[in-house]
Amino acid sequence: MHIAIAGNIGSGKTTLTTKLAKHYKWEAHYEDVENNPYLNDFYKDMQRWSFNLQVFFLNSRFRQIVAIKESGKKYIQDRTIFEDAKIFAPNLHQMGLMSTRDFDNYMEIFNLMDGFIDGPDLLIYLRASVPTLVGQIQKRGREYENSIRLDYLTRLNERYEAWIGEYTKGKLLIIDVDDINYAENDEDLSGVLEKIDAEINGLFKLSPA
Repeated sequence: MHIAIAGNIGSGKTTLTTKLAKHYKWEAHYEDVENNPYLNDFYKDMQRWSFNLQVFFLNSRFRQIVAIKESGKKYIQDRTIFEDAKIFAPNLHQMGLMSTRDFDNYMEIFNLMDGFIDGPDLLIYLRASVPTLVGQIQKRGREYENSIRLDYLTRLNERYEAWIGEYTKGKLLIIDVDDINYAENDEDLSGVLEKIDAEINGLFKLSPA
C-alpha cells in the first residue's frame, strides 16, 4: 500500500504525513528539505538554481519510489515525483526562471523515469487558498521561505488544480484545508481519517485475495 500526499508549499503535507504514519503505523517518506544543498540558494536566486533544485528533487523522489516498491511495506509519502514534473518545473519555466534548454533536459529525464514507476494507490490532495498557505509558511518560520513571492504560490495553485483535474494515476481524495486544522484539532483530524479510511477500505476490496 502506497499513499502519497500532494499539495502546495505550506498546505500541511508533512504534518498530515506524520499523523497518518502514527495512526496507521506505516512507514513515512518525507521531502528531503533539511539535507537539500540547493534550497536556500534557490529562494535567493531562483533563476540560477532552479534546474539544480528540480533535478535534486527528481532524483530524491525517484529513489523513494524505488525503495517503497522494493520494500513491500506500507508507506505514506510526503509529495510525489509527479508534482515536480507537472507543476514545479513547468511553472519555473513559464515564469522565465528555468531556461527552455534546462526544462527540456529535465523533462527528458523525468519521462525516462516515468516509464519505470506507478502512481500511488491513493493520492491525497490538500487544497488550500493562498492566504492559508501564507499563514502556514509564516507559522513554521523557515527563514529561506520568507522570500517566497505571492505570484509564485498563486501560479503553483493554478497548476495544482489543473493537474488534479486530469489526474488518472490512481484513486484520488481531495481535502479542503482552509477551514480545518488537523494539526491541533482532534475532531478535524478524525474527520480526515474517516475519509481516508473509506478510500483505503475500498482499495482493499479491490485487491485480489
